[in-house]
Amino acid sequence: MARYDLLGTLNWGDHLPFLKDFDLQKIRFTCSKLVPKVNRFVGSIIADHQADITQTNRDFVHVLLSLQGPDKLSHSDMIAVLWEMIFRGTDTVAVLIEWILARMVLHPEVQKRVQEELDAVVGGGSRALTEEDVAMTVYLPAVVKEVLRLHPPGPLLSWARLAITDTTIDGHHVPAGTTAMVNMWAIARDPEVWVDPLEFKPERFVGLENEFSVFGSDLRLAPFGSGRRTCPGKTLGLSTVTFWVASLLHEFQWVPSDEGNGVDLTEVLRLSCEMANPLTVKVRPRRGLSP
Repeated sequence: MARYDLLGTLNWGDHLPFLKDFDLQKIRFTCSKLVPKVNRFVGSIIADHQADITQTNRDFVHVLLSLQGPDKLSHSDMIAVLWEMIFRGTDTVAVLIEWILARMVLHPEVQKRVQEELDAVVGGGSRALTEEDVAMTVYLPAVVKEVLRLHPPGPLLSWARLAITDTTIDGHHVPAGTTAMVNMWAIARDPEVWVDPLEFKPERFVGLENEFSVFGSDLRLAPFGSGRRTCPGKTLGLSTVTFWVASLLHEFQWVPSDEGNGVDLTEVLRLSCEMANPLTVKVRPRRGLSP
């Protein structure tokens, strides 16, 4: 139902105004059919929560419904927020995990170092990894940040801004109504910003002198955007990715598949910046588990 591909489709009507009214690619027509379905689907979630008087298991929707005063959201705004959480909270998380695992296969020495760190945090025995264990790691977060730098899932969509008045930026006239998109992919690979920008070096994020947040305070790496309209699910998304990657690396060793020519890092930009050829690898249990 989501049709993520529509959001990443090149719409010629956006670039050639005289084609806009013709809708030659049927993008506007298709979206007009999907919007009511989205509204009904997300609206049913809101209705179910409104009917849950006991609220025994409070969640994010209950929090939105509890907002009062100037923070209170309209029904349409609530649908927009929840739909953002649904589609951006699944697609980008899956894409980023795939990029991280691809890098682990290509860089076995990095994978080994992460696994050694996880083993040290967990200690002896065969217990499963916990969120508290992951919070104690140092090298794993550096690996995640380095993959976010080289393969940001939303290299353009996270930083869209609309000019509401005519303005001039660096000598260029920007008319009102212009949508500007910051290219995070280009910034993260700029040799004037990063040393050896094309090299995969998680170590660049290890050490107090290099610690910085990826949540928008340091514009060298802000994959979730920055400012008032930064991604609302950034903390949840990063925590989810880090925990799942930690669990997968703690349980398994990830090695190249016998088929094909190894891991292909070719990118394709759809809704997210994805692997053009899906990752195919072999896994081996690390803790005496059955295959």
